[in-house]
Amino acid sequence: MLHRRQDPKPLLPLGASAFHILLALAGGERHGYSIGKAVEATTGGEINLGPGTLYRQLKQMSTDGWIVEIDRKDDDAMRRRYYRLTPWGRKIAQAEAARLAHLVEVARSRRLLPALA
Repeated sequence: MLHRRQDPKPLLPLGASAFHILLALAGGERHGYSIGKAVEATTGGEINLGPGTLYRQLKQMSTDGWIVEIDRKDDDAMRRRYYRLTPWGRKIAQAEAARLAHLVEVARSRRLLPALA
């Protein structure tokens, strides 16, 4: 039997907000407010995470080892909390992206989406 950190498939499918948080962190570390704004921007406003929802999800992801809080020593007067994707979190995001890509391929094969040029 595989250790849970070797195979992310049992964790899939991810909820939309969880996947979008991982996507926001895939490009590098961000503070919570920035994560929320990135999710809102990439979803065209369809997902708008309120502070309670966002920070509850970040706490759970941190507990589960998907992300880590970064201890930054900068001049941020707001004393924001910064987060970074862990290798395990990146593996989970990659598995979900691959799962979704496969679904898009199936949709294309069934003519629900246009074929790629």
